[in-house]
Amino acid sequence: MATRRLPPGPSVISSLLHLLCRLLKSIVWKVWQLCTSSTLILLLIYWAYGSFFILLLVFSALFGLFYNFQDSLLYFPQQPESSTMYVTPPSAVGIPYNNIYLKTKDGLSINAVLFKQAPVKCSRVPTILFFHGNAGNIGHRYINANALHSVCGCNVVLLEYRGYGRSDGTPSESGLYMDAQTALDYLHTRSDIDHTKIFVMGRSLGGAVAIHLASRVENQDRIRGLILENTFTNIPEMGAVVIGLELLKWLPLMFYKNKYLSLLKVFRIQVPTLFLSGSVDELVPPQMMHRLFQRCGSRMKKMARFERGTHNETWQCDGYFHTVGQFLSEVTRQDSMPLLSSAIYGAEEEDV
Repeated sequence: MATRRLPPGPSVISSLLHLLCRLLKSIVWKVWQLCTSSTLILLLIYWAYGSFFILLLVFSALFGLFYNFQDSLLYFPQQPESSTMYVTPPSAVGIPYNNIYLKTKDGLSINAVLFKQAPVKCSRVPTILFFHGNAGNIGHRYINANALHSVCGCNVVLLEYRGYGRSDGTPSESGLYMDAQTALDYLHTRSDIDHTKIFVMGRSLGGAVAIHLASRVENQDRIRGLILENTFTNIPEMGAVVIGLELLKWLPLMFYKNKYLSLLKVFRIQVPTLFLSGSVDELVPPQMMHRLFQRCGSRMKKMARFERGTHNETWQCDGYFHTVGQFLSEVTRQDSMPLLSSAIYGAEEEDV
């Protein structure tokens, strides 16, 4: 007796559609890359013969050049020179450490270093997961980490993004988010640290990564607090500042390969948050930190302004580590009653 063949189920159809979409996306991407690499040839053909189709290809190629060039304006893993070839060994700091290589979901090996307190304290003190800026490698942050370790009495984890230092891969917005999530997940597997005292800290570009990580619903109960230093609202606004062209922040988001929409995400943050702002930051306008502070959804948030703080040297200002240490202490002492939002100016604190 002949058997009747059943129609394909929803899961099969969904898989086929997903495969088709990936194929079409791959074809479009290859055509775009071809157009981008052949921009000059296309311009010459259009000049010689004229064609609406060729004109479309020219515009597509120019857009491709602009789109892919954005990475070179944002990520600087090779500055200073040799930053991707040599990373100072963590032993140079002279404190206990673990050098770790984490495996991301897309199969990359990411370098990280955990500077630990003495064994008797390691499992009782806060742990800071630190995300650095857009240049150099984690070796350039060892002095900073050593000060956090000794002055604030915490464990410090330095994560090296993909494409930086000893980490595999190429930097991208989604990639940096994946690296950050991988590091947080890893910390929750360790038995020698207190999982209820994990703080996330980000400087400059790292602040955007930290905001994304802390704004995710699944991480709300896995992060005790957030510390942000001299970070920006989003890439369109930051691009307008760096290039000096106001038009850039009004371009549709589809024109931006990297967006880092921190101003939209910070509203979803619920954990206690400390903002560290250098008043003479020459790269990121301090007003951006103020806007992020105002927009932040946390019931416990503080702004610390350092009058002589520049973009990269705010951490060297008087009172910086005292402010961070006080924040860690206050948050870890709070079980249920949140502190009021406030602004800190040097050693003075004022309600807002």
